[in-house]
Amino acid sequence: MFSRQDKVCVYGITGRYGSFHTKRMIEYGTQVVCGVSKNKEIKEVHGVPVYYSLKDFVEKHGKVDTAIFFVPAQHVCEAFDDALLAGVEKFVIITEHVPIHDTLEMVKAAKRERRILIGPNCPGIIYPQERLKVGIMPEKYFKPGQFAIISRSGTLMYEMAKILSEGPGVGLCLGLGGDPIVGTNVAEAFEIIKEHGFEKVLVIGEIGGEDEVRGVEYALKIGFQPLNIYAFFAGRHAPEGKRMGHAGAIVEGEKGKVLYKERAMMQMGVKVVRLPWELERLVS
Repeated sequence: MFSRQDKVCVYGITGRYGSFHTKRMIEYGTQVVCGVSKNKEIKEVHGVPVYYSLKDFVEKHGKVDTAIFFVPAQHVCEAFDDALLAGVEKFVIITEHVPIHDTLEMVKAAKRERRILIGPNCPGIIYPQERLKVGIMPEKYFKPGQFAIISRSGTLMYEMAKILSEGPGVGLCLGLGGDPIVGTNVAEAFEIIKEHGFEKVLVIGEIGGEDEVRGVEYALKIGFQPLNIYAFFAGRHAPEGKRMGHAGAIVEGEKGKVLYKERAMMQMGVKVVRLPWELERLVS
């Protein structure tokens, strides 16, 4: 479960990107308790103590719940192992271009240890009701409300959260990432959302794969109602065989196309949004 009580560690906190988003997360309300960096010269960032390894913090101050990663792609796997050994339960990997072999190893370890891994190449998570943000999204577009969001795209998540925030508002929002292999798939995201008590869900997908379709099929099996699920897919006009934006956004076969996914959703009774601004009318 994600909550305002979560203690968060920032890997790569001394870098420009990690430092900037640490400040934004603290200002939002997230409890950032420590950072980890290989830079031994910097001991503190925005009032947050910096350690060489998370175990150094845990031995003195106790457990950390969640780790977020801003380290370079080639160091993500090493940082993940450090956090895993220190007992972290939830991992959010923002970094792009993580080698697929490294991602496979991290996903395998996370599932073996029953931990939650979000990303890589994702915007992170935000939970407005709890004032918890472990990510890089512009928080002004996320006002507390009824709709949970599952998204493979960061920018589209911001756009559609803004629309929802002008109406029913948003709840727990999970940016899963756009790589071909990610830690949490759509079905697992529905499980997380169910644990947090949200019934209305917007799924923002894109071309490539069948994860959104399989995820919604699973959601209906665990008790979500089709009329409470909305879906939008980006990449309607993408040519087959050409990668569009995210590494995982590539049509290879009929099932990766937007039209296939929209048809499958409608057959399950899910409301399909063809253009982002249609969402306002459907949820009002």
